[in-house]
Amino acid sequence: MSRLPQLTALVALALTGCGGSLFQTKAAPPTLYLLSAPAVPPAAGADPAQIPVDLAVLKPRVRAGLDTDRIAALYPDRRLEYFGGARWSGSLDEVIQQLAVQQFHATANLRNVSADGSVFASDYWLEIEVTNFQAEYSAAAAAPVVHVHFLARVGSSADRHILATLEANAEQAASDNRLSAIVAAYNLAAENALAEIIAGTVQALKVRRT
Repeated sequence: MSRLPQLTALVALALTGCGGSLFQTKAAPPTLYLLSAPAVPPAAGADPAQIPVDLAVLKPRVRAGLDTDRIAALYPDRRLEYFGGARWSGSLDEVIQQLAVQQFHATANLRNVSADGSVFASDYWLEIEVTNFQAEYSAAAAAPVVHVHFLARVGSSADRHILATLEANAEQAASDNRLSAIVAAYNLAAENALAEIIAGTVQALKVRRT
């Protein structure tokens, strides 16, 4: 008589005796954090005329180690780690792309700004490279400073001409060494860096249109 059926039964009993499925976990799901651009009213004296331009914000290129949905922390010994139990609302390239589109809508008077997957045909494009996007700890302070550094290019879809190369660097100290305060510093630093990129993009497009 074969012992295979008996062995199979014993394995099944052993698995059911472990308190349920081996794939169950009691670990709490990570907290998701969303970066968003605030609605900004037009500044007094600003030119109200809409710029007749359609701009596509391409999916950003992200430096290795930051190309994830995890929230990065850099320590004095150059060790890169990630905050436990926390994630961005998407991968960093998606988060920055969506944030840039939001901030263009809030602060730049262009006819249309969209992500590169949009159905709208765009005459111009913006590509952002994320070289720094981490909370940096130092030996001198308990709370980190968020460092955001973007490189960008503005180009024409028709002739592939590069209209401008841009760079933005922003640092924002967290008010406390709590994740909510650190994420708030991330949001402000990203907003400030994108403001520089947007201003340079709008200026390049205005020159192109004249």
